[in-house]
Amino acid sequence: MNAGNNAKTGTVTIEGGYAILRYERRLPHPREVVWKAITDPKELAAWFNTKAVIDGRNGGTIDFVSAPAGFHTTGRILVWDPPRVFEHEWHMDSHPHLPNGETESVIRWELVRDGDSATILTVTHSRLTKPTGLGFAPGMHAFLDRLSAHLNREKLPDWQERYDAVKGSYPSWQR
Repeated sequence: MNAGNNAKTGTVTIEGGYAILRYERRLPHPREVVWKAITDPKELAAWFNTKAVIDGRNGGTIDFVSAPAGFHTTGRILVWDPPRVFEHEWHMDSHPHLPNGETESVIRWELVRDGDSATILTVTHSRLTKPTGLGFAPGMHAFLDRLSAHLNREKLPDWQERYDAVKGSYPSWQR
C-alpha cells in the first residue's frame, strides 16, 4: 500500500460464529512514534477516545473506558515487545449496545519498520463474536484514520462521520 492510501479497507473473515478483523496501514513515522501512540494513555485519549490504564509488560493488564459509548474493556497483555508487538485480551463488560459483552477477543498491534522513517502497522482483532465483529469493522477503520491524522498532527476526523463514510465497505449483519 502506498503512503497516500492510508484509508485502505480492512478485511473481515468469518470463521464459525467468530469474526477476525485485520487492517494494515503504512504510517510515515518511525516505529517508536507509532508505538507511543498506541500504548501511551495520553495519546490513546486523543485518537482512540479512550481513558486507558496500561501495565506495559508481558502478563500486565489493560483497562480501557471508551467515550462517549462508555464501553469498559479489560484484559491481560499477552505480548509486550516494544516497539514491535502489543497483543492483549479485549474483554468487554456487558453494555446496552452489547448486552452479552465480549469475552474472548484479542487485539494484536504489529509494527514493522518500512525504510528509515515509516512503519507498517497491522492490527488484528480476533475471536470477536460475529455480530460484534461486523459492527466493529468500520469503527476500527475510523479509529485508524484518526490515528493517522493524530500522528500527522492534522485535525482528527469525526469518528461517527468516518464510520458512516466507510461502513458500506464492510459486510454487515443487516445484509
